[in-house]
Amino acid sequence: MRDMTVYAVFFYIIAALIIASAGLAITRKHMVHAVLYLVVSFIATALLFYLLGAPLVGIFQVILYAGAIMVLFLFIVMMIRMAPGADRPFPAAHYLAAFGVCGVYIAAALLVAFFSGPEAGRPMAAAAASPAAFGFYLFDQHWLAVEMVSILLLVALIGALHLGRAGRRKQSGNKEP
Repeated sequence: MRDMTVYAVFFYIIAALIIASAGLAITRKHMVHAVLYLVVSFIATALLFYLLGAPLVGIFQVILYAGAIMVLFLFIVMMIRMAPGADRPFPAAHYLAAFGVCGVYIAAALLVAFFSGPEAGRPMAAAAASPAAFGFYLFDQHWLAVEMVSILLLVALIGALHLGRAGRRKQSGNKEP
């Protein structure tokens, strides 16, 4: 067995935290709890990026996903005022589908781990880019994708406001626009 370095130990601890928090996020019936577990998963993913030598991507992960997107999700959850589901279990078909997808991913990971070529054991060369170069590349080459994502987020916010307003009208019995 190879010697475990401190980085390898941290990698496996953070990976286990990501898997556990993502699993808890998708199994919670109370939406606020699910969003909070998703925030933990995003922050742990940022730590993993930092550990792997990509601190800029880790900072983006915290700022964009754990910050902005999760605030948007919490805003949506609060606007539509979803009540937590009953304490009944999910149908068996849901568990079967989840275990099927999980099995496919585990099989793919095992195939990659055991049947990759001899060059897979060599470490990859580190790639480095300054934040200015990354920003210039992103907004110079992929400006359309950035604009499409911003429009998609705007439409999601408008939809959440509309759903929240429609729910409030149903509760009060008012028909005001």
